[in-house]
Amino acid sequence: MKKTTIALLIAVTVILSGVAGYGGTYLANNPLSFQSLVYGNPAIPDQAAPQQSQSDVLNTPAFDISLLVGAGDTSTSEQLTIPQIATLAASSVVEIYTESVSSGGRMGQFVTEGAGSGVIISPDGYVVTNNHVIEGSRKITVRLNNGTDYEAELIGRDSKTDLAVLKINASDLQPAVFGNSDSLVAGELAVAIGNPLGKLGGTVSEGIISALSRNIEIDGHMMTLLQTTAAVNPGNSGGGLFNGYGELIGVVNAKSSGSDIEGIGFAIPVNLAKSIIEALIEHGYVPGRIDFGVTLIDVLNPMTAMMYRLQTTGVYVSQADSESALSSGDRIISINGKDIGSIANINELLDAHTAGDVLSVVVSRSGRSITVEHTLKQAKS
Repeated sequence: MKKTTIALLIAVTVILSGVAGYGGTYLANNPLSFQSLVYGNPAIPDQAAPQQSQSDVLNTPAFDISLLVGAGDTSTSEQLTIPQIATLAASSVVEIYTESVSSGGRMGQFVTEGAGSGVIISPDGYVVTNNHVIEGSRKITVRLNNGTDYEAELIGRDSKTDLAVLKINASDLQPAVFGNSDSLVAGELAVAIGNPLGKLGGTVSEGIISALSRNIEIDGHMMTLLQTTAAVNPGNSGGGLFNGYGELIGVVNAKSSGSDIEGIGFAIPVNLAKSIIEALIEHGYVPGRIDFGVTLIDVLNPMTAMMYRLQTTGVYVSQADSESALSSGDRIISINGKDIGSIANINELLDAHTAGDVLSVVVSRSGRSITVEHTLKQAKS
């Protein structure tokens, strides 16, 4: 009996060793399977709670931006690791390179180059970026994550929200899946992907959401932005800010700069960007926007005034068409009785008006104050 028992134990041990060896080899060659067994696979939804997967969205034949928003209920999903987020989202982020013609003194006209980032939002080549990345460009090049370059067409832009939409002639691209920026909480994971310094495409930086509704003035417009500690540098503008599920939650657009400032970046919330993107694709502009009708310059300090050879700080008219009662060189003193000290003051005032309204504008012209009537137009960009 003892010999039989010992033989049986040896047989069982050999069998179990073989099973363990096979299982170990399989799991070693399939690391995701091990992760699924221990943690649950975050990339695969719980079969007991069906939800629309990212692949369902990406393979939708007809592009409808609404399908990219809130692609799935992530409330029961496991968050991804940063490497998983980078792998999932990197192909949706592109590098953008621009060329524009500038004029300057003895040099006459010369070509200047710029760089930024963008996010693919449709399989057939629509890309969202910042208006300030492409504004004034005569040529825009989009470089995909795989290194392929495409010349881009500007579909539309909106200076108020600093958003622009481009189109490249490509297919079967991987668009970002839009998350829900309204559901964010301060302190949660945020991952920025972009092209910092215009040379480092595909750079991934991690941080947290620092604040949800920062009112920041950018180029004379007040914007409500997400604040993040994820590293943001020149060239990141237009890139993506992603949550812990690899979903796009913001379009990066600014950094607080200064010798003592680090870890403060900003992004346009994706829920705000969605309606602007839709309008730009449909119309090429955002209907209802007001165009002041002239080009303005903020001269806010003596150094800037000296650069323009001006005696007084304030808001100056740089260019005006022949239909306007305003003229190049006018300094705007007040509009409808409200004192004007910056372009931001004018933009705030315009929010209460519509196209066709006539404003009473007091300007300083050739050393004397005069009042002119100025008619607002509908903005096309």
